[in-house]
Amino acid sequence: MPSLGEQFRAAREARGVTLSEAAERIHIRSIYLQAIEEEDWPSIGAAVYVRGFLRTYARFLGLDPEGSVAQFNDLTGIHPSHVPVAAETASAAARSGPSVWVWLGAIVAVALLGIVGYSFWQLESPGGGKAAAPASGSPAPASSPLPTPAAPASPAEASTPVAQASSPGPSPLPLPPGVESVTLAWTAPSWVRVVVDGKVATEGTFAASTVRTYQGRSISVRLGNAGGVDVKENGRDLGALGRTGDVVERIFPTGSAN
Repeated sequence: MPSLGEQFRAAREARGVTLSEAAERIHIRSIYLQAIEEEDWPSIGAAVYVRGFLRTYARFLGLDPEGSVAQFNDLTGIHPSHVPVAAETASAAARSGPSVWVWLGAIVAVALLGIVGYSFWQLESPGGGKAAAPASGSPAPASSPLPTPAAPASPAEASTPVAQASSPGPSPLPLPPGVESVTLAWTAPSWVRVVVDGKVATEGTFAASTVRTYQGRSISVRLGNAGGVDVKENGRDLGALGRTGDVVERIFPTGSAN
């Protein structure tokens, strides 16, 4: 029986397509397809990525996707029950360092602290509060000094004006009517093509921890590894649009024509 890699090579040659043509059709780089045919698994990376590429390539060539994955598991001795997908994804995220969202959250927290401090300073500074206006025709005393604000009797009293001043909080600027905002956050390497208002905004393969936001009236997103990209639409978390290795296309707003 031919090996797993030979089965893929024979099926591709039987279809009369080159590695480059296959890569363009299924949006997986040709070096990964060549690694599958040569059974060079380390060149692809973690087993979860290999399984996703095997399924996509097998569907394209008319092979059994799950049967190919089972052969890979038997060849390498790495089974999903031994190395869970969640564990592999968490390990990759840990190696990539802090998420961009962590840094953005820290920046927003610092900005809020600055707003609260400035509001408190305005309330505590002389002239910061409302003063009673003198009666019409009555001159203000020339020698009367400005009253000094009394110190609060307890921390609870001191916090009251601050809470009142900062309770509204900063609000994000609303989008213009009809404009969509779509954010992509890569959790695994994936090829992506984004078209905004009929123009290609992004096309290529990006690494995990990449985050990009697009705005427009019509946004088309095509994912080569749908399980490796989390999607947000107008701040609403949609999560992954498919499984690892799935090719998915979505147009925002949903149901619109590109």
